[in-house]
Amino acid sequence: MKQKFTFIIDEKKEIITIQEADEADPGAFLTVHEEQYPYNDLKKALEEGAEPFIEMLRRKNLFPPQDLSVKLFESLGIFFKEGGGEKFVVDYEDVEAFPQENEEPEEVDDADVDELETLLQDETEDLTEDDIKEIDGDDDTPRFQPDNNSEHEN
Repeated sequence: MKQKFTFIIDEKKEIITIQEADEADPGAFLTVHEEQYPYNDLKKALEEGAEPFIEMLRRKNLFPPQDLSVKLFESLGIFFKEGGGEKFVVDYEDVEAFPQENEEPEEVDDADVDELETLLQDETEDLTEDDIKEIDGDDDTPRFQPDNNSEHEN
């Protein structure tokens, strides 16, 4: 799910408003929630580090997961370092939370490949026609005889 977090900074009123918007249709976002924070308190928490910022950011109705909270912390810090402004947006997609695998595949030993090929070889060559007739010789028709032949419904 794609989300947008819009920070609206009103220094005159000393308020930072965070609007959370979710993607309703591809490219169309709807605001689902809005929280307001005291400007000076949020800026002070930002300067103290990630943990105080995240603690202040999280509320009953806005409780972003850890990876998103860190992203909001970092984005707001960069925004203020670059001179700030009145508004900026942080885009987030929940697939960012999944770990990315950057590992190279393991090298396969030739001995392991030979052993695997040996195990996978078809062994039907060892069977004779007599062996097959013996295996397939019995009649496989099921013979079901109910013990109780009453017409009782289950």
